[in-house]
Amino acid sequence: MPSTAELFDLSRVPEPLRTLLDVDAPWEVLPRLDAWLAELAPNGGGGEVHPTAVLEGPVYVAEGARVGPFAYLRGPVYLAAGAEVGHAAFIRGPVALGPGAKVMHASEVKRSLLLGGAKAPHFNYVGDSVVGHDVNLGAGVKLANFKATGEEVKVAGHGIGVRKFGAALGDGVSIGCNAVLAPGTVVGRGTVIYNGAMVRGIVGPNLILKLRQTQEQVEAASRSPQP
Repeated sequence: MPSTAELFDLSRVPEPLRTLLDVDAPWEVLPRLDAWLAELAPNGGGGEVHPTAVLEGPVYVAEGARVGPFAYLRGPVYLAAGAEVGHAAFIRGPVALGPGAKVMHASEVKRSLLLGGAKAPHFNYVGDSVVGHDVNLGAGVKLANFKATGEEVKVAGHGIGVRKFGAALGDGVSIGCNAVLAPGTVVGRGTVIYNGAMVRGIVGPNLILKLRQTQEQVEAASRSPQP
């Protein structure tokens, strides 16, 4: 089972986010995130917020962070310097975005930590997850957080005592468009996952997880022109 220290370069994590990662298992980060953001001060930070954006509850936008047009942030939400929330994104706290992390057009993030440089740029869903430095989610990638049966989430067959946990993605992971990660997926640093893949369990570091589909080309039947 990959530990938090194996998945993320803790030396790159600024205070106060570093204390959230001082746990063995990555899913243990989320209760710490809950507790830390429960103490978040009222809105402030000096960052740029577009006038059409909607901020509810405590939302801290650090200087150098940006919230774009028609974004909806429901606190508690913390945006570190350089973090960006784009057009029509939906952030459901508790959520923290590290330096330079981006949640962009029509993406939704719920109860998650995105470390520095992580990107959920187009039509993504990130639920109850920990996303490492410089991770890139292709358009339409979903990190599912709840089993269809409502049962306890398991990681590699072992129950972790919660009903909602999405994924832990190590630093530098890249996931192709429209891939779906099942609840309880853990991916090691530097791994690449092909577009359209359905992934569950533990995926090791520095791998390429390939999805191969059989394609067949056949002659089309001749058709009469449409009137």
